[in-house]
Amino acid sequence: MKLKHKKQYQEHYDLIDKHIDKYFKGAEIHVFHEIPTFDIHLDIYHIKPKDSDFELLFTAGMSSIAMNVSEIPGDSDFYRFAELIVLIPKGGDFGEIFPSKTPYDWIISMIKQSAKFPHLYNTWLSIGHTIQSDEEMNTYSDNTDFCGCLVLPTMSFPEDFKTIHTPNGVINIYSLFPMYKEELEYKIEKGFNEFIQFLIKNNTAEIIDFQRANFCKQ
Repeated sequence: MKLKHKKQYQEHYDLIDKHIDKYFKGAEIHVFHEIPTFDIHLDIYHIKPKDSDFELLFTAGMSSIAMNVSEIPGDSDFYRFAELIVLIPKGGDFGEIFPSKTPYDWIISMIKQSAKFPHLYNTWLSIGHTIQSDEEMNTYSDNTDFCGCLVLPTMSFPEDFKTIHTPNGVINIYSLFPMYKEELEYKIEKGFNEFIQFLIKNNTAEIIDFQRANFCKQ
């Protein structure tokens, strides 16, 4: 899928930067800039908020191109733009550049792959959707058993954090939840509403738990 011919919303990068400044004043922030690419320029902010029990990764660039929402009935324009976050435990070392061959590189790979997925496949991404690491559901790396992720609403921030208003429409901010192969298969077979019951029943935190039990392993 060639993306260079699609309309670019470069002003969204600045609006995302201002949104981050607004909600994370005083936080230590490191940006993993996209190397030259033939698709979209996707930067990743590594944010370490003060007085918080987590850190987070925040994409900037997914919303620089509108997603194809033609299949959505009704107010499809609301879903045209999105950015993604991943909440991580404090102290994760990603190095100074990506990739840095750290045990946590797979998290950045996951969020970058997920953010580019709707553009590369001319589709859209929103709450309840899953993204596999690849067609065979291989793990993201040898450092994890996770092989896909689920798009969820963030529960760690207030409502006004979840959207960025632009002259072009709303940018929705979604959270990614890493999944095991059996969980992906269960969700695909049973649906989002059935799988979400596991999260509710286990009072599952939004912050990645690297030792989390597999909800669907027999």
